[in-house]
Amino acid sequence: MKKTLSGLMMLVVVLQAFTACSSKASKGGSAKLKARFEVAGMCSNYTFSVIEGRVNPGLVEATWTNPQTNKTYWKAFGISNPCNFPSNIKEGDTFYFEIVPAEKDSKCAVCMAFYPTPGKKLNIKVIQ
Repeated sequence: MKKTLSGLMMLVVVLQAFTACSSKASKGGSAKLKARFEVAGMCSNYTFSVIEGRVNPGLVEATWTNPQTNKTYWKAFGISNPCNFPSNIKEGDTFYFEIVPAEKDSKCAVCMAFYPTPGKKLNIKVIQ
């Protein structure tokens, strides 16, 4: 009886640990992802695509076609924090990042010119 109870408790602990890790990664938690800077549109209208790592499919566009160029991108997203994006990363570069919670009362001014971007926006922290 004690053996069965101990085995059951061990199984529960292992399952909880696995679930906690996988849900953190699927929500964006601090899972390390790799992206490519696809389009540097005017006024920080940037487009990126996830090229490595498991991202929650609900956080990115499965496919997105830029109406200006008719080029299609997979696992595409824009960013909601362009003022925190490093200026040394250029179009075509790849980098590692984490999805982070949005900052409250972030003071970020960008011009209002429009360039198309994916509808899904992520708040990211570059970790190269």
